[in-house]
Amino acid sequence: MVFEGLAEKLQNTLSKLKGKGKVSEKDVAEAMREVKLALLEADVNFKVVKDFINKVKERAVGSDVLESLTPGQQIIKIVNEELTALMGTTQSKLTFASKPPTIIMMVGLQGAGKTTTSGKLAKMLKKQGKRPLLVAGDIYRPAAIKQLQVVGGQVDVPVFTLGDQTSPVEIAKAALEHANKNGNDVMLVDTAGRLHIDEALMEELQNIKSAIKPHEILLVVDSMTGQDAVNVAQHFNDQLGVDGVILTKLDGDTRGGAALSVRAVTNKPIKFAALGEKLDDLEPFHPDRMASRILGMGDVLSLIEKAQANFDEKKAKELEKKIKSQSFTFEDFLDQLQQVQSMGPISQLLEMIPGAGKQLKGMEVNEKELLHIQAIIQSMTREERINPSVLNASRRKRIAAGSGTSVQQVNRLIKQFEQTRKMMKQFTDMEKSMKKGGKFKLPFFGR
Repeated sequence: MVFEGLAEKLQNTLSKLKGKGKVSEKDVAEAMREVKLALLEADVNFKVVKDFINKVKERAVGSDVLESLTPGQQIIKIVNEELTALMGTTQSKLTFASKPPTIIMMVGLQGAGKTTTSGKLAKMLKKQGKRPLLVAGDIYRPAAIKQLQVVGGQVDVPVFTLGDQTSPVEIAKAALEHANKNGNDVMLVDTAGRLHIDEALMEELQNIKSAIKPHEILLVVDSMTGQDAVNVAQHFNDQLGVDGVILTKLDGDTRGGAALSVRAVTNKPIKFAALGEKLDDLEPFHPDRMASRILGMGDVLSLIEKAQANFDEKKAKELEKKIKSQSFTFEDFLDQLQQVQSMGPISQLLEMIPGAGKQLKGMEVNEKELLHIQAIIQSMTREERINPSVLNASRRKRIAAGSGTSVQQVNRLIKQFEQTRKMMKQFTDMEKSMKKGGKFKLPFFGR
């Protein structure tokens, strides 16, 4: 879970206030002390923590809160609002040039994930109808150019390179000329990183900036480095002037120090967050949604957006027809499973459901089980998928062998599938009965 340690501590502390009918200043002070400790343990910048606690305290001890009918909930609302403000209040979008191409310079230290993130951003922009061009400006790191070419191939975006013998400034200028000639409306320059900040790196980046005048300078930082990420962001901003931050490896960041400090320290927005290793795992950063997730309130809007992006509307209508006509098959079952998988890890999806994090705490979401289900269905013949009634003992044994699973697992899946079909039939019957104005008897009851 994103910010697991911090989220758990904040939720536990605030739940104590939620249950109280009346809240005193002493209750608020105790809760704020626990919140302060939780934030410091999460590696949030000390000054940021101090300012945050003072703002919440100031608002929480006002008469309109302490004398309200639900003071605990009012305080949770204040914490949510201040957490959102800390991370930037609203989503910050990319600035596109009025006259293409829009030039985006990707900067950061080595190992932060600049090259992969450049590919992820190119893929996202392509989905939005843009024609991006990736530019290989890292001539120092071995195989950096090759890596960008591989990533470019995976996202089907062209990569401009002049090899590793031309200066990055000349590469950037030539790439701009190429983009103008070939109708690329966005140019993403993957610049060189270093193991640490040095003058030579900064001077080179400043020279590239002067040569191509980027519309956006995006700083890629590894969120798992916590306070170090904030120091890096501050230094890059002072020396180069960045327009936004992309946080990588946010799915592995159980603390949250970087996400909660970067915006407050640099006054630059977090524009995107990478929540996984796949090239689809880049999301616009929404401060309000992230605050809600930290406080266990879920993130329904992101869940809906993921579903809309990954579910085929035409297929959904076909599925509805099949459910109503009771012709739902294993092929449809597999198709639905693959669409859910394309939305990302199940554990991340559950985090977006309000209250689910706490309810499902300690429950292991076995992604391997989904792969087993997929393997079992794919080991069936087309006839078996469409008409499961033909699945006798010998066929089940063959499917188990073909999918690398046991006969028990095959039997369990078939049973679950039949139960799902039965349930769908019951809902369809209920809908028909209600439309006719008749009474619908629940199965097994009143018979």
